[in-house]
Amino acid sequence: MKTTLLAAALATAATAAFAAPEKYVLDASHSQVLFSYNHLGFSTTYGLFSGFEGEIMFDQDDPASSSVSVSMPVMSMLTGWEERFQHFMSDDFFGASEDDMITFTSTGINVTGEDTAQITGDLTLNGVTREVVLDAVLNQTGNHPMANKPWAGFDATTTLVRSDYNLGMFAPHVSDEVEVRISIEAMRAD
Repeated sequence: MKTTLLAAALATAATAAFAAPEKYVLDASHSQVLFSYNHLGFSTTYGLFSGFEGEIMFDQDDPASSSVSVSMPVMSMLTGWEERFQHFMSDDFFGASEDDMITFTSTGINVTGEDTAQITGDLTLNGVTREVVLDAVLNQTGNHPMANKPWAGFDATTTLVRSDYNLGMFAPHVSDEVEVRISIEAMRAD
């Protein structure tokens, strides 16, 4: 009897150890990408993307086995000033059309602490794909008190060099480095 119980316990433990990542989809209303850059040394200028789509294959027991993919329309950029938006969408920068997307697809996750990791992935921006590393923090996981389903929240940061993506107009006077701050919430898919 004890042998049977022990075998059942080991089988259950083995199954749990090899559990597959679970699919989470971004909560578009609580996910943002904020970017900032130095403008001629006089100010820091900000922009924002929000309302975008993506999914995380999240393995809470083995975060290194997780993955993330996100996409957002270039023209969903918010700048706070219509003339700046129009200039960014012009041929001086993006030459954007309605179908142009910014995408990020992870290629690896290096767990660096209890709630931290470096997420390496391919960022495609303005038709150029480059590898970037996001310094990520798991803010919290748990049951969402209003949605009554599993939820997760993450923050991440990175620095991009805009001329790497053929967006270098006015550099170095307008900073070539763009600081990026990401905050996302994701819900387990039904």
